[in-house]
Amino acid sequence: MTQPSPKPAPVARPAQSRPALPTAFPIAPRGMLTKPRAKARPGAMPVPARHDVQAFTKPQVFDKWAQDAAGIRAVAGGDNVITMFDVIGQDFWSGGGVTAKKVAAQLRAIGDRPVEVQMNSPGGDMFEGIAIYNVLREHPQLITIKVMGMAASAASVIAMAGDSVEIGAASFLMIHNCWVLAMGNRHDMRETADFLEPFDKAMADVYALRSEQKTADVSKWMDAETFMSGSLAIERGFADALLSADSMKLDSGTQSRDREVNELRALELQLVCAGATRSEARARINKIKGTPGAVLNPTDGDTATPGAGDDDWSGLAGLIASLQA
Repeated sequence: MTQPSPKPAPVARPAQSRPALPTAFPIAPRGMLTKPRAKARPGAMPVPARHDVQAFTKPQVFDKWAQDAAGIRAVAGGDNVITMFDVIGQDFWSGGGVTAKKVAAQLRAIGDRPVEVQMNSPGGDMFEGIAIYNVLREHPQLITIKVMGMAASAASVIAMAGDSVEIGAASFLMIHNCWVLAMGNRHDMRETADFLEPFDKAMADVYALRSEQKTADVSKWMDAETFMSGSLAIERGFADALLSADSMKLDSGTQSRDREVNELRALELQLVCAGATRSEARARINKIKGTPGAVLNPTDGDTATPGAGDDDWSGLAGLIASLQA
């Protein structure tokens, strides 16, 4: 009987180091752009049934945006790019603003193609932001959100509609609860609080699903009105990758205009917080500026006149200083 031939001795091979596995949230060295991971889009958010309540960005957020993010823009554009370098909702003082109607029209023009949204916004009308979020998440192709400067308040909700979110290292993403201006007795206040609660919960759920964080933790960050830097937003899952530094630029002319108009927006909210209606606040500011600058309707639903913030500013600095004292 033949014996089976012995197995050859194993050949010694030189040791090879195992390549390091990528981290869950890669951070690009020296401004290099990493490939962001795509995530499932969260579900649609509820649209408010009441139209007599508006949710705003707090004046302090406008101040931080003016200081740290005003004038930051993208270097490159394209025919599939939607820019959001303005407040969310129609803006009385500039005649601009980002609205769901405008975004829907831009998506129709882009068609069935991937979309890039370039964003630098202090927020604005939270309910308009929810509507924009719902419009974006219905787009059939991939959506890339690029936060250049800031995505605060309503703008941070819109950012959650992206399949991938890229953010600058020096940029910020800010989340908080719905912030409204309301008047009335305790029954009115309780009714308003009950009205806002489901929207805060819906936002917390969307943030939690996108970031894969616990809803309870997200709710605490919203309660604390949390600003997240680019690296922290990536670490917590609200964003996926850093934008390269050379994809953004600071336009000094745009920065100056952003800051001027921003002063008017913040001042209007401060006057409303002091008890004035929006019409009264706008009329007072325009009077101090020295020219009407905008056509006011007798109700609070005033329409904007483009260029309304480009008039004489004499006397306005004193009013701002007195309100901030």
